[in-house]
Amino acid sequence: MKYSMIALDVDGTLLNDNYEITDITKQALQQAHASGIRIVLCTGRGPGNAVPILEQLGLEGVLITHNGAATIQTPGCILLHESGFSLTEIEPVIRYCRDKQVHFDLNTAFDMYVDKIGATEESMYEKYMLQPQRVSDVLLLNHSLVKFTIFGALELMDDVENDLRLMEMPKGLQYIRSGDYFIDVMSLEASKGKALEKLAQQWNIPREEIIAMGNYYNDIEMIEYAGLGIAMENSPDAVKAAANIVTSSNNDNGVYKALVKLGIV
Repeated sequence: MKYSMIALDVDGTLLNDNYEITDITKQALQQAHASGIRIVLCTGRGPGNAVPILEQLGLEGVLITHNGAATIQTPGCILLHESGFSLTEIEPVIRYCRDKQVHFDLNTAFDMYVDKIGATEESMYEKYMLQPQRVSDVLLLNHSLVKFTIFGALELMDDVENDLRLMEMPKGLQYIRSGDYFIDVMSLEASKGKALEKLAQQWNIPREEIIAMGNYYNDIEMIEYAGLGIAMENSPDAVKAAANIVTSSNNDNGVYKALVKLGIV
């Protein structure tokens, strides 16, 4: 089978648990790129900490960021597409988080804002190479948003997810569990799958020629859209069930092993 695009999740897929790209994986992706295959990172990260990952691969091109809410072209970080929402729309969820004393941040396509931050959150942002802008009250902002992220311990996020399931989400918004410790609220028009489909149509690439690799619930739609969907061994069962094949874990060079198995490298 001829493949023209590899859509690649970052955390838990491309990166191991130490947030590293192994040399063997980097070389394999560079080889795939040299053969004419487009490498598109598809991540919940924003451009600020996603573009450096693409640069580590020694590549330039398009990234699908914020779980599909913003598509970026490098070099130059040119915004190609965004699916946004207003502060007014997200205000009920902000007030819920404040009542529950749960940490949250607000994201435009390129910037992140917080009005409260503790040591645990500082450590998390540092780990993900993020420097949010601190403001006195996020409700005073006047920006179009692409993502609202809730962060906390696993059990706390389970509770928040249950609460959100029972709440009536503001019209036009959805939530998705993007990691064990993260829940993202975004436009209903935003997803990795929708952004990938739009990009494939723009480039005139049939879905049959697309490989998508991921490891979490926010990857399911793009895995199902692609002609070949690949889940990592470290994925939840629902992600594995959505995929055509399962490769090794992110800590066992799963991306590299999948490319070898498919004869791409």
